[in-house]
Amino acid sequence: MNHRSNTTATLAALAMSALPLAVQAQSTAQNTPTAAESLNPVVVTAALAPRTANESLSSVTVIDEATFRRQDPTSITDLLRGQPGVDVSSNGSFGKNSSVFIRGTGSGQNVLLIDGIRLRSATSGGAAWSYLDPRMFDRAEIVRGPRGSLYGADAIGGVIQLFTPQGDEEGPQPRISVGGGSFNTQRLSAGVSGREGGTRYSFAGSHFNTDGQPVRRSGDDKGYDNTSALARVSHTFESGAEMGVLALRARGNNEYDGGENDFVQQVAGVYGELPLMDNWRSRLTLSESRDESDNVADSGESVFNTKVRTARWENTFTAGVHELIAGAEYSEDRVSGTTDYDENSRSNAAVFSQALLDFSPFMFQASLRFDDNEAYGNEVTGSLGLGYDLDGHHTLRTSYGTAFNAPTYNQLYFPGFGNPDLESETSESIEVGVRGQYANWFWDAAIYQTDIDNLIAGQGVQFNVPTSRIRGAELASGVEINDWTLAAALTYTDPENRLTGNRLQNRATQSVRLDADRELGEWSLGGSWVVQNHRYRDAQNNDRLSGYGLVNLRAGWQFTPLWSARVTVENALDQDYITTRSFDGADYINAGRAGFLSVHFGQ
Repeated sequence: MNHRSNTTATLAALAMSALPLAVQAQSTAQNTPTAAESLNPVVVTAALAPRTANESLSSVTVIDEATFRRQDPTSITDLLRGQPGVDVSSNGSFGKNSSVFIRGTGSGQNVLLIDGIRLRSATSGGAAWSYLDPRMFDRAEIVRGPRGSLYGADAIGGVIQLFTPQGDEEGPQPRISVGGGSFNTQRLSAGVSGREGGTRYSFAGSHFNTDGQPVRRSGDDKGYDNTSALARVSHTFESGAEMGVLALRARGNNEYDGGENDFVQQVAGVYGELPLMDNWRSRLTLSESRDESDNVADSGESVFNTKVRTARWENTFTAGVHELIAGAEYSEDRVSGTTDYDENSRSNAAVFSQALLDFSPFMFQASLRFDDNEAYGNEVTGSLGLGYDLDGHHTLRTSYGTAFNAPTYNQLYFPGFGNPDLESETSESIEVGVRGQYANWFWDAAIYQTDIDNLIAGQGVQFNVPTSRIRGAELASGVEINDWTLAAALTYTDPENRLTGNRLQNRATQSVRLDADRELGEWSLGGSWVVQNHRYRDAQNNDRLSGYGLVNLRAGWQFTPLWSARVTVENALDQDYITTRSFDGADYINAGRAGFLSVHFGQ
């Protein structure tokens, strides 16, 4: 079962095989975004159409390629932790199970997309965040607030979309990275991307291997290895038509408390887009995602396999500055394995539409979606958004939206745990926000309230909580000036079970994140500081987990135009912190101070 092995020879062989590409590569000017583009980026997740952050009428955070490269994290969750409205809990470090909360809603109440393809487990409901290698991605968009009317079930708290490299630069652009560090960790990634005429391509592979550390106090080291591969090709024809394919696969082994598992995370898709008329573009996407886990634990062997197939058809109509988007979607979930569920498949058919209207200084957005699911019936969701440009720098926005979350297979059917009588969670959210946008900096503030009916809860048999309410406020800011890049995020969340008055479990209520980086010629220095207050492990709020503060440090050296070295120190103050406990009350501890060194070739 355990595929972990000594990878030193593999690292060297792969690096040497990629070196001829590096030698042949031509040094090109790096397309560095301007401060205005970095601070007011174009996003597509919030409205299914390109809009700058202030035009999206949403609370949105973008983690760009430069941030991915500077911070060089070992996990996607390290980038997400402490971002506005985002909280993370994990059962230890390096591949261990992690949950991402957006505005007080759990992993199963949020959507993860990879290049537009949803990745999740139909059995557990959430995405396996810990199995995604950050080096396979160069951008992330975090949209906070309900998006059920655009993406269907689960989008109560928000949507996070990860983007793979597009291949926008002319000619082949090779990349190689080799490194390692604490806990006998080894990392390798290599890839090439570029554009030839109307064809764009990106191919990459990565390997991560570590002995890990204990997840329980005085326990044994729990290792983790992950091998990922990416292939993406698209072509734009002279007529304006476009076709493309994407495949991303991660496979490896993870040792956890009480056992180990072999896992596969995979997304694959093909799309075609046609300009049917000057003001009408039509796009069809066929995709499949897989979440597979083969577990060997003290209690025996278990297999959980999820396959989700989706066909999505979108049509975009333009009339000057106005846009109308209309489409349909059909998806099917299939589960298999050793657990005997009462049902092993369900299908969902949906139609949706959205109007994006610009009557400057007013902007108006409205969307509506109808879902028909063979397992839980019909759901109608919608949203309304209104924006007003107060002047050339400030935009006021307000929005209202509904969403729902369908029970998972585990919640419905897992033996001794599921409840087939569960109802879907439904929510209503209202938000008011304002954004200030300037040449070298921005700020964004929002307050919101989300009311959830029939919240699914329970550490044993699952049940519906009649009413829950989440209130919150967020403040984010970013500055780029005089070789400094600064970002700040402050979050307050009040997630309350209205039946008992207790805080919803596993949620912190206050967090601060500060990121600071400075360019010093060939050198760069930076750090991140994340602080969160306490949370409760249980619904009764008796089992309290203390808050914590993390400091991560980093430095880079660009010693030639195409070669660089980076050093990162995670948890530099060696903070002993936990974000959750096991069912028997034992702490799941996270890694202490850890240092990593890596050498990179390419832009």
